[in-house]
Amino acid sequence: MKISFLASHGGSAAKHIIHAVKENKLDADIGVVITNNGGSEIYRWCKEKNVDVHYMSGKTHPDEGEKDSAIHQVLIDAETSIIVLSGYMKKIGPLTLSEYSNKILNIHPSLLPAHGGKGMFGDRVHESVIRSGDALSGATVQFISEEYDEGPIISQQVVELSPGETVETLKTKVQAIEGDLYLSAIQQVLHNKKRQCDV
Repeated sequence: MKISFLASHGGSAAKHIIHAVKENKLDADIGVVITNNGGSEIYRWCKEKNVDVHYMSGKTHPDEGEKDSAIHQVLIDAETSIIVLSGYMKKIGPLTLSEYSNKILNIHPSLLPAHGGKGMFGDRVHESVIRSGDALSGATVQFISEEYDEGPIISQQVVELSPGETVETLKTKVQAIEGDLYLSAIQQVLHNKKRQCDV
């Protein structure tokens, strides 16, 4: 089974998972990395590591429908089984979303459904958690759907907020658990898909 990635900037989650595959910690192969940012760190990293990477954006494909179709075709050509989002800042097109229903994973830096939805990403999420006076936060891995942060939840992990918690300290706590949580969720999804194939 092949994992492909959609990433916009640093692609830290994509790098973590690609390393895990190369070190045989994840029973899968790498498909392709698609980025909407040709100047991104993940694009440069993939080129250096000889990972198949494609730059596809509104500049390369001004028509949204054509871009969706082109991304879909690249994923199909790479024999993609599941798609992992790694800080991808664009909405997935309807063709790709339909073709890969319950096969596109995202990680969100809160315990969804709390502090999710359109515009809730990065520091905004942690600011919202602290403003709300929550005692707990964490991270959530889910399948994506047409609406932001409303897809089925695969797994979650909790972190406790400390007195005087700041956005930076909370972000550090959440980032510390995200890599392994994402990896575990991907293993779970791949295992379930393999069981379905064996039936």
